[in-house]
Amino acid sequence: MQVPFLSFSPQHHPIREEVLAAMARVYDSQWYVLGQSVTDFEAAYATYNQVTQCVGVANGLDALHLSLIALNIGPGDEVIVPSNTYIATWLAVSFVGATPVPVEPSATTYNLDPDLIEAAITPRTKAIMPVHLYGQACEMTAIMGIARRHNLAVLEDNAQAQGAACDGGLTGSFGQANGTSFYPGKNLGALGDAGAITTNDAEVAKRLRTLRNYGSQKKYYNEVIGYNSRLDEMQAAVLSVKLPYLADWTRQRQMVAALYDEQLAGIGDLQLPSVAAGCTHVYHLYVVRTAQRDSLQQHLTDQSIGTLIHYPVPPHRQQAYADQPMASQQFPIAEELAATSLSLPMWPGMGQEEVQKVVAAIRSYFK
Repeated sequence: MQVPFLSFSPQHHPIREEVLAAMARVYDSQWYVLGQSVTDFEAAYATYNQVTQCVGVANGLDALHLSLIALNIGPGDEVIVPSNTYIATWLAVSFVGATPVPVEPSATTYNLDPDLIEAAITPRTKAIMPVHLYGQACEMTAIMGIARRHNLAVLEDNAQAQGAACDGGLTGSFGQANGTSFYPGKNLGALGDAGAITTNDAEVAKRLRTLRNYGSQKKYYNEVIGYNSRLDEMQAAVLSVKLPYLADWTRQRQMVAALYDEQLAGIGDLQLPSVAAGCTHVYHLYVVRTAQRDSLQQHLTDQSIGTLIHYPVPPHRQQAYADQPMASQQFPIAEELAATSLSLPMWPGMGQEEVQKVVAAIRSYFK
C-alpha cells in the first residue's frame, strides 16, 4: 500500500457534484470577474473568521503584499518576521521596499517567540508579521500586547492555520490586516491560486478593494497605482462549497495528529509537535524532527510513504537574499529546524491503516 503525502480524494469525491454545480452556475452567469460568487464568499469567510471584512485576492502572497501597502508600510520601514517561514512572508515585505527583520522561533512550537520580539524593535519598526506555521496559532495575546506597547501594526500570515485559535480568538482576526491563502493544498483549498485578506477595519478593506482592482473603485477611474489581484469567480464558488466542510475536515486532521502523537511517542530522538498553552493546532502539516531526518525520509520513501521538508532552506540562506545583511547573520534555531524537520502524510480522511503503515515504518527505522 502506498501512502501519499497528500490525497485530495477523501475531500473532493463526496462534494464533487456540489462543486461542479457551483462551477456551472458561474459559467452560466456570464459574469466571471468580481461578481456575486466573490461577494458571497467574502461575506461567508468573514463570518467564519469572526471579522467584519474579507477581501478576496489572487493568491496568498498578494494578500500579504497588498495588506502592507494598505497599512502604509514602505521604503525605510522595518517589519519583524519569523526567521523560519515560507519565503512568501519575507517577499511581501521586500515588495513594498521595507526590510524584513528576522526573529527566531520558539524551539518547541516553531512559531515566532514573543520573548525575542522587543529586542528587535528599532525606531524604524512599523509592523510585526507572525506566521501561524504548520497550522498552530502563534501566541497572539503576547504579540498583540507588544504591538500595543510600541504602537506597531500586526499583519498575520494565516495561510496555514484557518480555524486555529489563541485564547479563543481565531487566527486572522487579531491583526489590522491578515493574509491567507487558498492554494489547493491548504486546509481550505481552491482548485488553483486564490487568497484573501481579513480585517475589522472598514477603511483598510476599502483601500484593499481599490488596490486589487487597478487602483479603481469605479471602472476606468483610477485613484491610485493599483494591481490586478482579484479572487476569481470560479475559485470563489468552489471555496463557498468547501467552507461549510472545513470544521469537520479540521477535526479529521486533529484525529490523525492524535494518532501520530500517541503511537510515535518515545521513539528514538523523534520530536513531535508541541502546542503552546492557550493555542490550538489545525495540522496543515504534521512536522516531526530528528537528527536523522534525511535517512528517515529515504527509509519512508523506500516504504512507498510520501514526505516533504518544510522548509529545507531558511529565507536568510536563500539566494534571493544573498546580498542582504541578514544573509551573514546567524539564526541557529531556524537553521536547525531546516536540517531536522520532516512533514509526515496528513490529510482529512486519512485512514487508520495508512497511519499505521507510517508509524510501523518509522518504528522499524529506529529499531
